[in-house]
Amino acid sequence: VQLQASGGGSVQAGGSLSVSCAASGSTFSRYLMGWFRQAPGKEREFVGAMRWSGDSAYYAGSVKGRFTISRDNAKNTVYLQMNSLKPEDTAVYYCAASARLFSMIPGQYDYWGQGTQVTVSS
Repeated sequence: VQLQASGGGSVQAGGSLSVSCAASGSTFSRYLMGWFRQAPGKEREFVGAMRWSGDSAYYAGSVKGRFTISRDNAKNTVYLQMNSLKPEDTAVYYCAASARLFSMIPGQYDYWGQGTQVTVSS
C-alpha cells in the first residue's frame, strides 16, 4: 500500500481544514487507517483511526468533537476534516495504514504517507 496525503495549509484559529490520503493497492479496504501528527520537537501523536469497515472511528481526546475521519473504500481514500482548529493543532499530519484491528501506536502501522503541514495561527 502506498499512501499520498494532500490538503492541509494555513488557517486562523477557529477555522477548518481538511486533508485526504489516497492509497494505492487493491487491499486498501482491509486496513485500519490512522491519522497522526508531529509538531516540531515532539513525538508523533495519534489523532484518530477508522476501521476498514468505516463504521467506527476513534479519536484522541485532544481532537474529539472537532475532527472527523471518513473513508471511501471505492476511491481508496481516507479523509480528516478538522474544525475549530487551535494553534496547538499545528503539526505535520500523516496518514498511515495498519493490518491490525486497532492501534494508536505509530510503530504498529505498516505504511505511511509523506505528511502534510497544517498551521493554525492565533
